[in-house]
Amino acid sequence: MATSLAMQSILVSPVTTGVAKGLGSSRMTPRCYMPRQQRNSSVVVRCMAKDGQKEEVGPITTPSPSSPPPPKAKVSTDFFDVLAFSGPAPERINGRLAMTGFVTAIAVELFKGEDVFAQISDGGIPWFLYTTVLLSVASLVPLFSGVTVVSKSKGFMSSDAELWNGRVAMLGLVGLALTEFVKGGALV
Repeated sequence: MATSLAMQSILVSPVTTGVAKGLGSSRMTPRCYMPRQQRNSSVVVRCMAKDGQKEEVGPITTPSPSSPPPPKAKVSTDFFDVLAFSGPAPERINGRLAMTGFVTAIAVELFKGEDVFAQISDGGIPWFLYTTVLLSVASLVPLFSGVTVVSKSKGFMSSDAELWNGRVAMLGLVGLALTEFVKGGALV
């Protein structure tokens, strides 16, 4: 906070140019003197306690690498929070279904030569329903137990990568169906 105030006062204070006495050269000299801030200066935080008395907290220190991490925020496991429009479940489940559907549709096209519409009419609906139930339950069980998707994401297999892959798979599946509809047959 003290550093912020010092920076603000430096930026606001006017700077004038002048000739240093006795040197004969033009130099930039600030009009006001700002003391140098020390790196290890401590800040005391004061806050109001619940009963109205002031409570003083000691100097603010940065956490050392060996100190335990701060407690994690509680994740809502309410049914309507998990399945809300902006909740953690809908886009992930749809993305996982789209990834599975796109890969399956391309694989069946390669082996059988059937387009997406022929796959659906040739017994694909029970497989679709089975896969939907299986992936939905497998995705919802951890979310209802309080596990976040972000907490399990590491490195290359991050939660953001899964979202983007699911979005691309959704677009790919729709594009595949439209292309095969316009073409009138299998893409591959």
